[in-house]
Formats: sequence, C-alpha cells, structure tokens
Amino acid sequence: MPITMARPADTRTRIETAALRLFVEKGVDATSVRDIAQAVGIADGALYRHFESKDDLVWTLFETNYVDLARRLDELGRIASGARDRLAAMITGFCRYHDDNPILFRFLLFVQHGQLAKLRPGTANPVDVVHDVLAAALARGELPRQDPALATALVLGIVLQPATFAAYGRLPATLGPQRERLIAAAWAALNATSPGAPR
Repeated sequence: MPITMARPADTRTRIETAALRLFVEKGVDATSVRDIAQAVGIADGALYRHFESKDDLVWTLFETNYVDLARRLDELGRIASGARDRLAAMITGFCRYHDDNPILFRFLLFVQHGQLAKLRPGTANPVDVVHDVLAAALARGELPRQDPALATALVLGIVLQPATFAAYGRLPATLGPQRERLIAAAWAALNATSPGAPR
C-alpha cells in the first residue's frame, strides 16, 4: 500500500486543531511544542516548518480568528436595521460562533488578555464592532444617553460570562437556547438609566 504524504496545508490545519484543543484543555503555558507534535503525529521539528514558535502559533490562531469574529459581527450589524435588531443579530452571531466551535471560542476567551496588546491599531475586533453599533444608536437617539464604552461592556458581559460558565460546566455547553434571554437582558441593560439621569 503506497504511503501518502500529508500536504503542508493539511499538516498546518492539523497542528492548529490540535493546538487549540490542548491550549484550552491544559492552558498555553502547560502545553509544549512536543505535546502538539505528538497529538498531530509529527516530529517536534516539523512544527517549526509552519510556525516560528509556540508563541507564533498562539498569536496566529488568536489574531486570525479574533478578526474573523469581528468581520462576521460587522456583517450582521450592517444587515439588520434599528438598534435592537442590530443587537439581536450580533448576539445571535456570538452564540452561533460559540456553538459552532466552542473550543475556538474558549481559546479566544481564555488567551485574549495576553494577546490583545499585540493587535495593530485599527485592526478589526469584536469590541470595536459592538461599540460602534451602540455609539451610532446613541447618536440616533435609539438608546438612553449613556457612555458607549460602558454600554459595550454591559452587552459583552451579558454574552461572555455565560460562555465562561459553559466552559466550566456551570451552564449547558451551547448558548443558542439562551439566545433570546441574552438579547432581552442586553436590551434591558442598555435601556436602564440611573435615577434622575437625562434620557
């Protein structure tokens, strides 16, 4: 039976898939290049034909997918009309992105604090996408007057904390069934005002 050699693109994809799983299961620091290579079934040195280092692998996985999530959310926000519909579309997008690949979502969630500072200024990212949609809604008077940065934090907290709970088994593994609840909670948070605050 002839031996078929894996194409470089196939090997790179297998490395990325194995690394994501190990980074989420063990943590980035506790995962070695040897761990990843063994999971893929390649020699340690073969990994360096695709990535300069483990740090390069982590960064590549983070930047590529973080920007992709931003692009998807931006598209959803542009398709919908009206603040609530845009919010619902983006939260639906978050839930789908999570449920389609929870390991990837957890990786982005878990490693972001060590990677965000490396993003070049102006790089598309999910936080700015949500912020821009909310800031535009505030400018149009579709929401009560408030700090758009705080509004963004409220929305992301309502989505990301359940995702964190799901990662640790405190909530079911999928967010889709909670989508309407998350949308309602985010909309309520955006429309809540402090006593005496101007509208």
